Amino acid sequence: MNNSFLRLGADRQQVLDDTFDLVQKMWSGMDKAREGEPEITDETWSLLAETLPEQGIAPTAAIDEAATVLDQSLAQSRPRFFAYIGSSGLEVGAVADFLAASYDINVAIDARASSFLEIQTGKWMAEFIGFPGRGLFTSGGTVSNITALAAARQRAVPESREFGNTVPMAVYVSSEAHYSNKRAVELLGLGTRSVRAIPIDDHHRMNTAALEAQIKEDIAAGVRPTCIIASAGTTLTGAIDPLREIARIAKKYDVWMHVDGAYGGPAAGTDLVREQFDGLDLADSVTIDAHKWMFVPKACSIVLVRDYSALAATFGHNEAYMPHDTEDPNPVDVTLEYSRPLRALKLWLGFKAHGAAEFRQAIEHDIMLARETYARASADLSIRVLPHPPALSVVPMQHVPAGMTDRDEISAHNAALCAAIIDDGRVYLSPAQIDGETWLRPCFTNFRTDMSDVDALFEVIDELGTKLAGV
Repeated sequence: MNNSFLRLGADRQQVLDDTFDLVQKMWSGMDKAREGEPEITDETWSLLAETLPEQGIAPTAAIDEAATVLDQSLAQSRPRFFAYIGSSGLEVGAVADFLAASYDINVAIDARASSFLEIQTGKWMAEFIGFPGRGLFTSGGTVSNITALAAARQRAVPESREFGNTVPMAVYVSSEAHYSNKRAVELLGLGTRSVRAIPIDDHHRMNTAALEAQIKEDIAAGVRPTCIIASAGTTLTGAIDPLREIARIAKKYDVWMHVDGAYGGPAAGTDLVREQFDGLDLADSVTIDAHKWMFVPKACSIVLVRDYSALAATFGHNEAYMPHDTEDPNPVDVTLEYSRPLRALKLWLGFKAHGAAEFRQAIEHDIMLARETYARASADLSIRVLPHPPALSVVPMQHVPAGMTDRDEISAHNAALCAAIIDDGRVYLSPAQIDGETWLRPCFTNFRTDMSDVDALFEVIDELGTKLAGV
């Protein structure tokens, strides 16, 4: 006799119909920016203060409540979300998430067709950026970077899995590298003192002469160089380290080269800026967050490796309760996770539905918006920009009221301006600390954003910046 626990039963069709209507309304609402962010209402606060419900309500009513909460939340997929490095909630990717969650396939071990789909999608992503390898999907850039660094450590110190970190090691990053790399070093027990923050040049790229000098110094001191982490699009400024020269140094001293392309990596697939990624194909591993500049919903990161067996050497276990019947290692033997949803499906479906060419067009569109933003800001006497145009789609700027010359005062003004912009709600920005100063930092990684949104950005900065300055 079948029980009825936890089934939608007769409500199933109505739930699907109502969900369709909600999603259709939401997608239409994302096409253009709204004029402000709604406040959390008293009714929503009451809803979020409820205790554990012992009995359920009608599923359609519960879904309506969930939709209300989501609509009063900050959605990065809206076209005027310029903060951090946002996701875009690719529509077909959201459909993929619904399908993947409904099937609830675990690709930790052989899941038949879905396992081959993940392999195929990793190869597609590698081909898209011009990297000769394959990959697997993780929950985000932090886990992808940890995965790559663990493989680098295993190659540098093969006994580390059995005996731990038996020798002092060094990991090399630019001084502008993402903090997830430092977190990876901490979690692997290398300690933050093993991180060598290499100075950057006036384009905010790693200084390779300083890198090589530091490696020589470490070797002389008995420290084992373990990994060079090059940035392909830093979070602060979008800088791309000189990859080919870093690859030369890595080969010379036999050091694993990892490219953190979580944000900027997909731009290597475009004609517009491909040359800036020269040498990417020489790396040992690359991180790509597809939920950033491949536009799919979170979470969908990929760690690509030249030698896939290096991951098996790092993570593999021959446990009796895990089958090992295939030629390829199980995903659990090449990554950290035992519970692995089919994250690849959203990118696979994106490539199938839109094609690689359309993704390239969307990325180039964002880069052109960033270049136009930089040009307009450069021509505005009340705005200060960095001395070089953006490498990718991050455009740091400072609002500088007439007569304000003190750098500390300008920083304080821009910190207050950013807070005012967030409170205003028409656009959303995040601040950045660059060379000890506070900057506004619009970033373009959304296929929905257009020039009207850039216009709104400048209007809000001018209006609120002028008001704060009391001009």
